[in-house]
Amino acid sequence: MNFLLTTAASASGGTMGWGFIIGYIVLIGALMYFMAIRPQKKQQKKQQELMNSVETGDSILTTSGFYGVVIDITDDTVIVEFGNNKNCRIPMQKSAIVDVEKAKSDN
Repeated sequence: MNFLLTTAASASGGTMGWGFIIGYIVLIGALMYFMAIRPQKKQQKKQQELMNSVETGDSILTTSGFYGVVIDITDDTVIVEFGNNKNCRIPMQKSAIVDVEKAKSDN
């Protein structure tokens, strides 16, 4: 009889251990999602909205720290004019834009 009780107790203890391990794995997965993946997706969505809102005449800040004015826009590149020199126009990727200040309308 003691043998059966000991076997049943060890079997239920082993099953209980696996439940805790699976629970911890699920908990760690949920933490990773809410602390790493979800904020990154929100940031990517915000960056995409920023790139889609760029229009000709907007003042921008690049990842390099340069301020410029958008002269022309294509699918994935923009031509930016830097400084007061009207001959300094450089094509660059839209993904290099960090901040956009909309051009003021004269309405």
